[in-house]
Amino acid sequence: MERFKEIERSIITTYRKDIYSKFTKAIRDYQLINEGDKVMVCISGGKDSFLLAKCIEELHKHGKVKFDVKYVSMNPGYNEENLELIKSNAKLMNIDLEIFNSDIFDVANKLNPVNPCYLCARQRRGHLYAKAQELGCNKIALGHHFDDVIETTLLSMFYGAELKTMMPKLHSDNFEGIELIRPLYYVKEKSIIAWRDYNKLRFLNCACKFTQRTDQENQGKRKEIKKLISDLRSTYKDIDENIFNSLENVNMSCILGWHKDKEYHSFLDDYDE
Repeated sequence: MERFKEIERSIITTYRKDIYSKFTKAIRDYQLINEGDKVMVCISGGKDSFLLAKCIEELHKHGKVKFDVKYVSMNPGYNEENLELIKSNAKLMNIDLEIFNSDIFDVANKLNPVNPCYLCARQRRGHLYAKAQELGCNKIALGHHFDDVIETTLLSMFYGAELKTMMPKLHSDNFEGIELIRPLYYVKEKSIIAWRDYNKLRFLNCACKFTQRTDQENQGKRKEIKKLISDLRSTYKDIDENIFNSLENVNMSCILGWHKDKEYHSFLDDYDE
């Protein structure tokens, strides 16, 4: 059996329960891909986005809903070694990948050399929306997974003083008619790592020029949150599930205040009614 077919087969056999079933459940639960959609799958070069590409490819080939798909990777200024790794993995996994160039790394580092991450992320999103528009795609698929969701939730609480999370889909504010979707929303990172190792695959971790010159173990609040959840999980095995489920089980009678768009509400608004 060809190598790419073995990789594909592992998703729908060995990891059907932990990966493919959860992928299709998110598609159904959140109505992420509909009849006639044209989806641009964004491949950063990491394990998550390459797995996403293969899951969507399987759905495209054998799913009941008919949609079109494009596989795209943006080169924000990777060195040649990292760029070749993306190309070789796309070839190995039989993904028809289009790579387009940008100068995001250089611009972000020039404008904010101390911490260019936020600016880099904003520029990446803008370039991806523009590329989707160019390709005539109405949806952009990203490889964020279950762990990203709960980590984002705790980051918002601990460092942003608000309760919010990473949504499974959202409309673009600046590119009309384009939605961002996250089909790996239910898939846990440990399952993705297991799939990667089972197939003996090697992907990019972080190819950013900034993190290459810093202490990666101590860089970023997200790593602190990831470690915290890992420590809690050793004592409370369902802690991550409980965090996730709480986002779908908000008791509005026991919330001090909330806002939607720019309108703020307090529990005092109707307290005496």
